[in-house]
Amino acid sequence: MTKKLLASLLFVALLAGCASGVKLDDVPVEDKSATSSGVSTQGIADPQGVAQTGVASVVADKSGSGIGPVGVAHVVYFDYDSFVVRTEARPVLENHARFLQANKQRKANLEGHTDERGGREYNLALGQKRAEAVRQSLSLLGVPESQMEAVSYGKEKPAAQGAAEADLAKNRRVEIRY
Repeated sequence: MTKKLLASLLFVALLAGCASGVKLDDVPVEDKSATSSGVSTQGIADPQGVAQTGVASVVADKSGSGIGPVGVAHVVYFDYDSFVVRTEARPVLENHARFLQANKQRKANLEGHTDERGGREYNLALGQKRAEAVRQSLSLLGVPESQMEAVSYGKEKPAAQGAAEADLAKNRRVEIRY
């Protein structure tokens, strides 16, 4: 019982430490544009180095399927054992922030995921930190807290099967779902 109480208090302290009035420009963001990771300066790169489009116009989905902004990635990728939002994720987050501000009735579920390395509890905590980092970034861009929920699935829902680095990189993510 004492371990559960201590774990709960630690989790609450961690969440309290995440709340701040820091501007998005002051949030620690890694700049990997100088590396040869396949990141295009014109857009966002997925873990395999394939460039996606940069900032897209925010258009609501007319089909009613609830997918959010059209033509915008719904995944933010992270480095191994990190919950720091990458520089290349900024256009994705800006587009989702504009979409949510224009659609006040919509809510975004921020689903944190990890690769298979590490224990279950550790990965659940890391997935939560990743989801909270994306939530904080969107909040700093003006999205009300009431429109977002951050949850962690840890390593339980991999996007790719396999132990190759490319597969593991696809699993280190936060999915933005509407």
